Amino acid sequence: MLHFDMKPPFSSEIFLDKCRQLISEPDYQIISAIPETKDAILDEIGNDTIKRWLTFDTQLRDELVKIRAGRRHVDPSKYLRRDSSASGAIPHIALAAHRSPSILEGEHLLDRERWNFLNELEFGHYFDLGFLVVYAYKLKILGRWEEVRSSDKDALLERTLQNA
Repeated sequence: MLHFDMKPPFSSEIFLDKCRQLISEPDYQIISAIPETKDAILDEIGNDTIKRWLTFDTQLRDELVKIRAGRRHVDPSKYLRRDSSASGAIPHIALAAHRSPSILEGEHLLDRERWNFLNELEFGHYFDLGFLVVYAYKLKILGRWEEVRSSDKDALLERTLQNA
């Protein structure tokens, strides 16, 4: 079981190695090629769990674009990934993250909501491909935050100041 804010039990690469030994080749190809939102074309993806995840994540990113573009008085349409409007709580999530006092806190809030959505996707899937897809996305989130926690913050600050 994975929990938000925990240290990942292993890397995504180790997860893929374990999957290779235990699942069929077609399922492994789906898991190993889990697309990132920016690279995915929804119409080409055959897995419903991945489609639902990418739809949610794209709508969330598009709402952030609309908020940021509005603050800069820029037309957001050329930056949006989909034509559809966000449903449910997505606009509120994006606005709450945008209003967060720090960028890191805003990202944490966004990833917590992504995690909650993945929990919803996981419901009813017990060690099938849908479960593995959700697990892979959760590992990506945990890996990202582990990288943040383990980074040398002084070196990052110095590098940023030198480049400024």
